[in-house]
Amino acid sequence: MSVAALPYVVLTGLFFGTSLIAARFATGQFAPATFTGLRLIVASIGFAAVYVAVPLRDGGRRSWPTDPGLWRHALLLGLLGVTAPMFLTVLTLQYLSSGVTSMLASTGPAFTVILAHFFLGDEHLTWRKGGGVALALSGALFLAVSGQSGLAIPAHNPWIGYLLMGGSLLCVSVVTIYARRFMRGYRSLDVASTQLFVATIVAAPLLLFFSGPALGVIDWRGELALLYAALTGTLLAIMLYYENVRRFGATAAAMTQYVIPVVATLGGLLLLGERFTPVMAVGIGLIIGGITLLRQ
Repeated sequence: MSVAALPYVVLTGLFFGTSLIAARFATGQFAPATFTGLRLIVASIGFAAVYVAVPLRDGGRRSWPTDPGLWRHALLLGLLGVTAPMFLTVLTLQYLSSGVTSMLASTGPAFTVILAHFFLGDEHLTWRKGGGVALALSGALFLAVSGQSGLAIPAHNPWIGYLLMGGSLLCVSVVTIYARRFMRGYRSLDVASTQLFVATIVAAPLLLFFSGPALGVIDWRGELALLYAALTGTLLAIMLYYENVRRFGATAAAMTQYVIPVVATLGGLLLLGERFTPVMAVGIGLIIGGITLLRQ
């Protein structure tokens, strides 16, 4: 990885990791559906502002994506790739700490590699990749079997959090395979923004309708956590990630997988009183070892 890519990697990991901490804090004030719906709305407003106010590098105006094919794809990508994993992750944070949740999220590439073997003709599962998948998933299984929640006051049935996060990662992996097959010719920012807009238009009103905003029980800290998760953890992190891909390639961008668990775990310890045990250290070691094999 180029040294010049390091600031992008660290900042992206910092934004994603701290947004998990913000979401974990917000679970004490927001219903999961309410938080997800409002986060989608705020992040979509931010993306729209980027198209209107932020010029291209050559000084030209950004063109609003109008390709009908892109918007048709965005319907699936928005619901399965944005709303579902975002909602499931917030639900997970009711059972697991931000640190443990980020560790499990790091196993996402393992799910993608398995699906890619069956649905992408140019990405076969080699012995090295198979070993990486097995090692990463064994780390997640080790954490689950040991009942690690990472919370100062352990939640009942932490295994529910593991199942929820598994569902979130499966959704992301399915969408990743779909995007690689059908959306190679589109600009990354257009793909990210359209799927977020569709998720906001279709899913956010339903989430808010069925959960109710319940804004009366939320103080300024909850509001700040929502804004931070939406604008920093969704808008800025995604834009920075794609800029890293554009400048330095997918391998450099993927290095954020190593930064996010560190940020989320340390932040959870310092800000939320979460725990980090030797068992968790073994689990994250196995996961990182597996992801390293997948990245080689």
